[in-house]
Amino acid sequence: MRHSDRPIRRAAVIGSGVMGAAIAGHLANAGMRVTLLDIAPRALTPEEEKAGLTLERPEVRRRLANTAIAKLKTSKPAALYDAAFANRISPACLEDDAAVLADAEWIVEAVTERQDIKRNVLDIIERNRALGSLVSTNTSGLSVTELTDGRSSDFRQHFMATHFFNPPRYMKLVEIVPTPDTDASALLRLTEVCERQLGKGVVVAKDTPNFIANRIGTYGMMVTLEEQERFGLTVEEVDALTGPAIGRPKTATFRMLDLVGLDTLLHVVDNVRERSSDPEDASVFRRPPVLERLVAEGRLGEKSGGGFYRKQRSASGRREIEALSLQTHEYAPAAKVSSPIIDASKAAKGAGAKAQALLAGVWKAPIIPISPLNPAAHAASLSPESQTPAAPNAGTQQQQPQSNGETASITGIAEPIPAPADAASTNASSKAASPNAAASAPPSPAALPKDVRYALFAWHSLKRTLLYAARQVGVIADNIVDIDRAMEWGFNWELGPFALWDSLGVERTVNRMKAEGDEIPAWVADWLAAGNRTFYQQEGLTRLYVSDGRYRELQEPPDSISLAALKSSGRTVFSNTGASLIDLGDDVACLEFHSQNNAIGADILSAIRRSAEEVGRNWRGLVLANEGRNFCVGANLMLLLMEAQSGEWDEVEEIIRTFQDSMLRLKRLDRPVVAAPHRMTLGGGVEACLPADQIIFSPETYYGLVETGVGLIPAGGGCKEAAIMAASRATTRHAGSLHEQLVPLFETIAMAKTTTSGYEAASLGFKRPQDTVIARQDARIAEAKRAVLALDQAGYTAPDPNARIPIAGREGKAILLLAVDSMKRGGYISAHDARIASKLAHVIAGGDAAPGAEVSEQYLLDLECEAFLALLGEPLTQQRMRYMLETGKPLRN
Repeated sequence: MRHSDRPIRRAAVIGSGVMGAAIAGHLANAGMRVTLLDIAPRALTPEEEKAGLTLERPEVRRRLANTAIAKLKTSKPAALYDAAFANRISPACLEDDAAVLADAEWIVEAVTERQDIKRNVLDIIERNRALGSLVSTNTSGLSVTELTDGRSSDFRQHFMATHFFNPPRYMKLVEIVPTPDTDASALLRLTEVCERQLGKGVVVAKDTPNFIANRIGTYGMMVTLEEQERFGLTVEEVDALTGPAIGRPKTATFRMLDLVGLDTLLHVVDNVRERSSDPEDASVFRRPPVLERLVAEGRLGEKSGGGFYRKQRSASGRREIEALSLQTHEYAPAAKVSSPIIDASKAAKGAGAKAQALLAGVWKAPIIPISPLNPAAHAASLSPESQTPAAPNAGTQQQQPQSNGETASITGIAEPIPAPADAASTNASSKAASPNAAASAPPSPAALPKDVRYALFAWHSLKRTLLYAARQVGVIADNIVDIDRAMEWGFNWELGPFALWDSLGVERTVNRMKAEGDEIPAWVADWLAAGNRTFYQQEGLTRLYVSDGRYRELQEPPDSISLAALKSSGRTVFSNTGASLIDLGDDVACLEFHSQNNAIGADILSAIRRSAEEVGRNWRGLVLANEGRNFCVGANLMLLLMEAQSGEWDEVEEIIRTFQDSMLRLKRLDRPVVAAPHRMTLGGGVEACLPADQIIFSPETYYGLVETGVGLIPAGGGCKEAAIMAASRATTRHAGSLHEQLVPLFETIAMAKTTTSGYEAASLGFKRPQDTVIARQDARIAEAKRAVLALDQAGYTAPDPNARIPIAGREGKAILLLAVDSMKRGGYISAHDARIASKLAHVIAGGDAAPGAEVSEQYLLDLECEAFLALLGEPLTQQRMRYMLETGKPLRN
């Protein structure tokens, strides 16, 4: 085994604050034994004083670390995959127990973001660590190289920054920042540990202020604030245009600022401005007056109860969200923002298409120049008090402005800077009317029609970020891939700057930028001049990206399979609107869901039946996986409700029977089937996995049969499979009776419980002996393919279609009903809850058959169908379904 391949078993984290404890928790998630160290407290708590303890007692001196570990067990969102993983973390006192650092293969320093404090802690680490052990600092922007000043050669060779994003369990990105002295093998080992053991996406960043993601992301926020002021938009309007409308999270801009903390953002802004030598950064990364005012008033965002938004109780007791007016600085109920271009963006699929829809009007909108000839001038023009001219960044691939007659000003654009063809045609009449039209003042942004103003605001905010990202290639990161991945993994952008730029059309956007007076980074201009039109290019299964003036091959991890790349290279076997069968190679196929929200409808059910037939004839096995945000959110609830309200009961029964039949075909396929769910896998999504011979859970899998939440029960085989799991477990030695195995499964389904991780599938009763959990979600398809091949090579035999299932019968049902009645009498559940649970008990116990009777799968499926139809006809169930569709929340009625 190569040194870099060896997993880390023992680690230490110094600093038990929010980030330090969460990092320790995630190292424990990866199976490491972790020591969490913090300083000794300086005072006793009232409880310690009451107990007669002193500051010298070990339990007191380790209190900070102990408290942090205890909080990990109950944190929301959960920091641990399973609360039991907290047992892998041991508390320690840094002053007393520093010697334990000698046993750690990796030491993470995660103390407060002050260089003097970090240097003191690194002194302790250097005195106690073993030679060759990895050391990293979890700084978000301090100079990593400066922290190594005066340290030994071995320390410097094994030291780097590991910038985890918060919360560490859920955020994919880790920025690793080496110093000039970091040994290449140490960097490789830590990269592989973060990727393979922690399941992270690693980007290697340069040692520059705030590294990659925070540098680009904060710049984007700063220019968005500037453009918001220029276009006169409200807080709500900005967030409507900078979130999902361009493939970014719902937090958009102002909600993100509130989430991060306005004071925290000011620290980030200060760090870039003070440490960067780029004049543009000095201009853009100035403290926005609106942020300074809110921080001075104590309005810091969510942590203080309000920032740009706040939550209030209305007179009726309902919780309402209020938004800040940037004119009056008073709060008012947040307004809903609607617009045809926002609606068009919502209807589009994928970040690229959404951005194209949002910006569709830009290409014919009037030219509103924003900068004379350098990228920093726009920021200066918005702030009269700033009189220092900014020069282009000498550290990037830019050209100095030349005296060639190409001039531009805020009042107009003079020739010969070319305008885009669309813009030129739009303004043709005005140019004809006045020979000085090019020098006339452009229209005031605030006076433009709303949709034009919205589109231009989005365009100017976005294009400035694109240009800034391009200027940072070679400065903060080696290539465009690292910048894109940092933004996709660290800020949850669907597309990074360069991938999004490609989707908008590099040539067209650059022409518009030139017409508006922007300076194009030299490498981008040269790339276009050479006849290239995109930063990325797909050639078969190989993705290429521009680097140093030519395309280079993007190296993907060997344990990753891209369904998108396979489809683009012609590996689709067949496809419909909801699903595709894709050739994974080695005679293994993958059925990919791609309907809206990956909800199961007639198209997916048709694809399942056709896939079973195709794979049975021509393939070695089948993988069930996809690359959607979620694996599957369940069946098409809207369709079921509409059919029920129309009284089309034959149609409803046909839907249920088709669903059941499709799952049976997967189960009885004479080729191995392996499911690889990820993230939300609910209701029908679970029922699509249960027929598989093996389930490979991603660590972030939120898995549950949740139908009772909308007044129904699982009817696609979920109840039947639960009865089979209970019967199978009851035959295991010392496992208890069938009824004892059935009760926890009944409770899980009746209460619509879902796992908070793939590991929790075991505690909720969903995990079977052959099912596994992997560390890297990105490896799930490759792992599922390997599992299919292993089952095939072992001589796979399909389950017996005539197998009989022992059931708990009427006596087991009676015991379950007693528990339901007790819950109802105690006021814990409503009468309708009790009715749903009673139907579930009837099905899962096998109805009124004798205890121990053996029944067929079809018998249990018939019970499912009957109970589902009965509940669907209930007005209270239909109310629950309608409420869920309207609000996304369950209704208790």
